[in-house]
Amino acid sequence: MPPADYYETLGVGKTASTDEIKSAFRNLARRYHPDVSQEANAEDRFKEINEAYAVLSDPDKRAAYDRFGHAGVNGMGGVDYQNIDLSDIFGDIFESFGFGGFGRARGRMRNAPRRGEHLQYTVTLEFTEAVFGVEKEIRFTRDEVCAVCRGSRAEPGTSAVRCSTCAGAGEVRQQRQSLFGTITQVATCPACSGTGETIETACKHCSGRGLDRKTVTKVVTIPAGVDDGNQIRLGGEGQPGTNGGPNGDLYVRIRVKEHQFFRRRNNDIHLDLNINIAQATLGAEVTVPTVDGDDKLHIQAGTQPGKVMRMRGKGVPDVHGSGRRGDQLVLINVQVPNRLTDEQRALFEKLAESLGTDVRPGERGFFETLKDVLGL
Repeated sequence: MPPADYYETLGVGKTASTDEIKSAFRNLARRYHPDVSQEANAEDRFKEINEAYAVLSDPDKRAAYDRFGHAGVNGMGGVDYQNIDLSDIFGDIFESFGFGGFGRARGRMRNAPRRGEHLQYTVTLEFTEAVFGVEKEIRFTRDEVCAVCRGSRAEPGTSAVRCSTCAGAGEVRQQRQSLFGTITQVATCPACSGTGETIETACKHCSGRGLDRKTVTKVVTIPAGVDDGNQIRLGGEGQPGTNGGPNGDLYVRIRVKEHQFFRRRNNDIHLDLNINIAQATLGAEVTVPTVDGDDKLHIQAGTQPGKVMRMRGKGVPDVHGSGRRGDQLVLINVQVPNRLTDEQRALFEKLAESLGTDVRPGERGFFETLKDVLGL
């Protein structure tokens, strides 16, 4: 099988510039580098790419190849593609695997200030506490800087020493052979975990952690109008940062208990109210519970089952503090007695006689009316 055309191998035309050849080789090398590629023939393909680049990147060899083909470069003593200067071509590829300068930068990143982790706490509220707001005392655990060693991890009177494994660099280097010769790979030092220091005498109080586990008590102000699932952020109340970084935050998650009578929908409160047939027919003034306390509600004569009456401003305050409150929506249920005294039965029989026995289909049902009111 004849050897592949070098221009076809790199995917460039015969008039390609030096920069175009270099760019094509760079892209293909990324794809077929044996340490990167998952393709079965990556190593053989990579050798072909390198051989093509070794010829086309050299002006004299490229000129001989253009004139005589493979015979031209073979006559020049073969192709020594293992001596290509790869520092510019593969610099960023090696860096992405932790080689060279990137490994040193990574070591600096490990010692850079980092924000502490966030914490979460769940507080349970009564329905009315969520409506009007409340102050709650909470207790949670978090780490704090050890008061004895002040975070140094060393017993007072002693200090950390330079790690003997990595000589304080925070990283160790491992060498291995590849197509390009010796490659140095950088990894986090296992002895000091990248800090560059080891503790000979650990702080007895914190066992060398530099941190104490503490139970913290805080009073949290819950604003009026919070709902189930809302969160309140307490800045800087989370885990301590590292290397001088800021503390994380504490997120207080709100859980609201169900109420015996009230149900919440956005900022409105819903209530089912049972009245008797006489109150619905003749009208009445009834006492209705609200989150503000009992209040009066006027039932008009002839009120039908399923009617929804609105008590304005008796709902939930806007959690953003706009001053507006929702409404209380009262769903009227007319209760039909299932047991009557003799006197009551006589009265109903007289009423039934006066009303007649004719029936007619209703125009709208209860559920349709309820959907209109609730916007469903």
